[in-house]
Amino acid sequence: EEEETFSLSELSIAAALALTSEIPQDHKLRREAAILELEQRGQKRVRFGNEMEKLEEEVIRNCRLLRVRADRKALRRKAVEKAQMEKDYIELRSGRPPMFWIPLRVHAVWERMEVTLAVTFVSPLCSTRYKNGVPIDLRLAPAGKYKIKNKFGMLTLQISRCSMEDSAEYSVEIKNQYGEAYSFATVLVRSNQGFDSEIYRRSLIAREADFAFSMKPLFSREKEPFTLSCYFSSDLLEHQRDIAWFRDGELLQNSECHKLKYQDREASLTVSCAHKEDEGFYTIRVPSLDGYKEQTTYVFVRDAAAETPGAPGSPLNVKCHDVNKDCLILSWVAPSDNGGSPILGYFIERSEWVPCNDRPVKTCRYPVLGLTEGQTYQFRVKAVNKAGISHPSKASAPVTMYDPSKDKRVTGHIKVPLPPTNVHASEVREDYVALAWDEPDPRGREPLNYYVEKSIVGSNSWQMVNLDTPVNSPRFALFDLVKGKSYCFRVRSVNKYGISEPSLPSEPITAGAKLATLPPPSQVLAFRDTKTSVVLQWDKLKDGLEPLGYYIYCRETGTEGWQTVNNKPVTFIFSPRFTVPGLQPGKEYVFCVKSVSEAGLSESSPETDPIVVRPAIARPSAPRGFVLLSCGKSEMTIGWKPPKRRGGTKLLGYFLDQHDTSELDWHEVNIQPIPQRVYTVGNLKEGHLYEFRACAVNMAGVGEVSEPSDAFKCEEWTMPEPGPPYDVKFTEVRDSSLMLHWQAPLYTGAGPVTGYYVDVCEEGSEEWKQINKQPVATTHMKVSDLETGKCFIFRVRALNKAGIGPPSLPSDPVVAKTKPGTNEIELGVDEEGLIYMAFEAPEKNDSSEFIWSKDYEGPPDADRVRTEEKGNKSKLILTNPSEKDLGVYSVEVTDVDEDISASCTLTKEVIKLISGWNVDVLEKGEVRLWLEVEKLSPNAELHLIFNEKELKSTPTHKINFVKGKGLVELIIQNFCDDDKGMYTAQLQDGKAKNQFTLVLLDERKWKFSPYFIENLRWKVTESCEVLLTCKATNLRKDTSFQWFFNKKARTGGVFDPQTGIGTLCITKADEGQYKALVSDDRGEDYTQLDLTKGCKRTFFSIILPALSASPLKIQPTEEGIKIYTDVKYYTDYMKTTWYHKEKQVESRDRLKAGSTMNQIWLHILNPTDADKGKYVLELFDGNDTHKLSTDLSGQAFEDALAEKWTVLESHLLKTLIFIFLNLTSVNFFAQLHVCNLSVLQQTLCLTCCVSGDPYPEITWFKNEKVIVFKDRYKMDVKGTVVTITIEKVCNEDTGKYSIYVKNKYGSETGQVTISVYKHGEIPEFDSFGFTRMSPP
Repeated sequence: EEEETFSLSELSIAAALALTSEIPQDHKLRREAAILELEQRGQKRVRFGNEMEKLEEEVIRNCRLLRVRADRKALRRKAVEKAQMEKDYIELRSGRPPMFWIPLRVHAVWERMEVTLAVTFVSPLCSTRYKNGVPIDLRLAPAGKYKIKNKFGMLTLQISRCSMEDSAEYSVEIKNQYGEAYSFATVLVRSNQGFDSEIYRRSLIAREADFAFSMKPLFSREKEPFTLSCYFSSDLLEHQRDIAWFRDGELLQNSECHKLKYQDREASLTVSCAHKEDEGFYTIRVPSLDGYKEQTTYVFVRDAAAETPGAPGSPLNVKCHDVNKDCLILSWVAPSDNGGSPILGYFIERSEWVPCNDRPVKTCRYPVLGLTEGQTYQFRVKAVNKAGISHPSKASAPVTMYDPSKDKRVTGHIKVPLPPTNVHASEVREDYVALAWDEPDPRGREPLNYYVEKSIVGSNSWQMVNLDTPVNSPRFALFDLVKGKSYCFRVRSVNKYGISEPSLPSEPITAGAKLATLPPPSQVLAFRDTKTSVVLQWDKLKDGLEPLGYYIYCRETGTEGWQTVNNKPVTFIFSPRFTVPGLQPGKEYVFCVKSVSEAGLSESSPETDPIVVRPAIARPSAPRGFVLLSCGKSEMTIGWKPPKRRGGTKLLGYFLDQHDTSELDWHEVNIQPIPQRVYTVGNLKEGHLYEFRACAVNMAGVGEVSEPSDAFKCEEWTMPEPGPPYDVKFTEVRDSSLMLHWQAPLYTGAGPVTGYYVDVCEEGSEEWKQINKQPVATTHMKVSDLETGKCFIFRVRALNKAGIGPPSLPSDPVVAKTKPGTNEIELGVDEEGLIYMAFEAPEKNDSSEFIWSKDYEGPPDADRVRTEEKGNKSKLILTNPSEKDLGVYSVEVTDVDEDISASCTLTKEVIKLISGWNVDVLEKGEVRLWLEVEKLSPNAELHLIFNEKELKSTPTHKINFVKGKGLVELIIQNFCDDDKGMYTAQLQDGKAKNQFTLVLLDERKWKFSPYFIENLRWKVTESCEVLLTCKATNLRKDTSFQWFFNKKARTGGVFDPQTGIGTLCITKADEGQYKALVSDDRGEDYTQLDLTKGCKRTFFSIILPALSASPLKIQPTEEGIKIYTDVKYYTDYMKTTWYHKEKQVESRDRLKAGSTMNQIWLHILNPTDADKGKYVLELFDGNDTHKLSTDLSGQAFEDALAEKWTVLESHLLKTLIFIFLNLTSVNFFAQLHVCNLSVLQQTLCLTCCVSGDPYPEITWFKNEKVIVFKDRYKMDVKGTVVTITIEKVCNEDTGKYSIYVKNKYGSETGQVTISVYKHGEIPEFDSFGFTRMSPP
């Protein structure tokens, strides 16, 4: 078998020919013969066995293979022949000389306009362009004057900014080896001087106005006004003033309902009272020389607040149909919101709002009868569910009742009327059946009335339906038919001459057929759109079903309630697609759609997959504004502007192409993306002209390719002046100012750049004005005093010692107007006292960053600041504020299409914060918001802002501003959800100012219950007692306070409910934990203090230095002289050492040292002269040593020996024990009077006072056992006085007695010890004459 090789083109032609080649004529015969032969041989196989069968199969296979190979070879030979014929044909056809399909045509243009000459041709090898017979050389023409393109058989010559010199005859010559062709055309450039059209002349001088901003969706509410505004970049020219507004494609006229206005570059549409019918797509259309420019947005009209909670929304689109003399058909559209329960029906009202139906109508269509001919009516509809009735719909358009057949009627000379004809049911609904018929023909001249009769199918009896109310029109509706039964109807005509025979019966009509709702849409899909919107798309209903529109619903993931998106059904001609705006950035939503029909709303479509609201990522638009920044002999440095649309993500770089104008092809400059917008292109030819183009790339891919730049000549720069600055941009655009930034020129000329001049001109003008008289040294400048609303263009020129260089490329046009939603930097002091600057971006992409700068020179010192970012907010915090931090701080958001930036100036004049925002709930349920700053002067000002609106003091929102104390206070009565939001206090005192913000959203974080504002702590009183203190707030009358020691309730202590201060006196510090608890029905709070073993020594070592020991005193005694000091409280932790004449005194027989609870003493027995001298007492508290001294000598020693004193033989101890416990509702005061009895058989009385609400239970104990009152023990209770009497006292009555009182709020215990002695016995007392009782 031969092997042949072919080229790719030959193989493709051969394949095409082989597929279409004819089948050989004998192929069919050979195939039939083969089949017959196989059948015959199959019979032989049966006779000759398996071996013969295998042999024959192999022979047949080989024969078939040979036949296929032969066919293929023949086919290939034929394909080669046809391919050769095709090649010859192509060569023959290409051998023609070139020709023009579309030649050049004549052009007449005005000065400064642009013209493009174009031809289409075939078979060229080269082309040449001529002007007046002279070839056009791009290298000799001014840069950018001509642009020549050759694409896809079209050759174009573009002449920019035509002048009178461009008037000439232009021609193009195309050649190949077979010949040449020419095309000629004349271009006539006219001067606009004397041109009659003022509109056209001004259009040449001034640029047409364009839209300054895109219109954003507007959200309004039913019964409220709204204004839709559109702003322009400059004043509209005369031919642009004919502005048109459309709603859903319908032209809107200026009327009382729609006010159309244009003023100060703003076109507005105001609707005085919004209804749901006003919802829809609004389009503004502005004429232009090329046709018109337009923008479209959607206006949403929310339901008005229902009078009854849970009531449905109001119906809409009430319309009248089939109007006759006394009846019509009314239709409307069901509301999107059913209030949470199904709609039961609708009530209809006519003019003066008279009800038309007694029972709710189930469908959205209803016949209204009993109207008067010639009367004008309006109708409105209300929806009803189980919760209540909705607001009424917007009234229908006025309609006048008339006879629609009056002009077509044939009267004739008829007296007794003929019967009507064509009786049929025009509408059959669940609630009614509407009948229609044709008038008698001829009708007669007299007025006709009609009577309708009905009959149940199968019966021969007829019943007149409207005997009392004859019908004037050939229409009638029946409402009381039995559902499921079939009826026939006939009609009689009647006039003053008589009544006609009945008409022929109608076809059987079954009453009560329920109208089914449409199925829901399918394939509902959600796609990302912007940071606040999502695009929904779904399939249209199948089987040709056409709904009245669609309602869209959304729900945030994790919530249950569905929110209506649109309140007017949206309709679509093609595939349904709707943008849902007003969503929260970063939140996740699901959506569903319902079909709307006359029967109501369909079931919900399946939910979409959850989608997070984020901007959609798209490829960027083309870069623009190419400029030559520097040039050498063989290299050029090119700069360009970024794309206007970045595609919602970070730009990864740019691809740059170059084109030598003397060549046809473009060449790529870089393979990897260039991250910056400046690039040096090398290996160029000196003297050649080059064009450049670029495209940007982001995550979505490579964007559009830019238009070619002007042709730049590769010629080394040697001028002494600097080159042009570049990258002129603006930030912080406000109503009358902006911040201008640029980059220094790359070519500096004969010396360094010393300054810059900034020029400005209004868009559409060519007059540049220099802004600054003196050059600025920095590469930024604040431009102020701009006229609000006007559009400006800026450029910058650099200066060195040689002079001023060429201007930069003009900036993009900018309108001096603060954009809606613009935020400023918030300057404040946080709760830690640190100065912060916070900025919230109105929009931000996933890749966007906040770039902070100080004095526009770069980022602040990282050691002095820290930044925090959360969502769309960024905060710059000064970690160590000082004068070094003073200056201008600015912030800019990257990777967004529009400028988002702001700045603020940090000066010394900042009001200092003492206490940040606090939230208290007062006793009456009022919410108190307050903060405290430094003292302010009487001229200080306060502006309290709530959700961007300034608050004024009202009875429900009372504002207190105490300037002398620096107190700002807001008291809110009946706090509700409307009071949640952001509160900002803006303070200014002279030049000093500051603001403090509180975000009040989560009420769960507020302290509604009582709570401690001062935790439990201890202090030492002047009497050297340890006092535990704490302070609570947010108290009520029923708030209780309780002390605990080691988790057990402890008695004692004092609590003042007015101040909230609780105190507990500790006379002996036991190891353990102390706890104070405050509580009521709103909740509780507690505070603890640890006085366990680990901290006990520290506790006392702190107390001891505060002890007030008195100076040493000298006291004569019966045995000698006593030197002592009085102390308030003595413990074993104290170390005491006595010194005499600087020598330590050791306790011996004649010198005894000791101490009691209140004294430290040294007793000198039988004093002698050797005991004279200086005595020192040294006290050590564990940390410090304290010394007390006295001099026992001279007269003091003599006086001590001379005095005598007498010791008392007996003592009567009277101890008053006071116990006061304040537990809000429980008060206990016990006073026990005790006598040490020296005579038996006397009577003893113990008395105390007890109070409490409820009155407490009382229990007496003796030696911790309950006393049973009988025999000698008696108890008497009179009011608050409780007395226990013990008769015939004996030794058995000695012991410890206690009283225990208790109610539901707490308990308390009082104790006393009783000692009984026999007559004549002397009780033992200490040296001070009494025994210290145990504290209560």
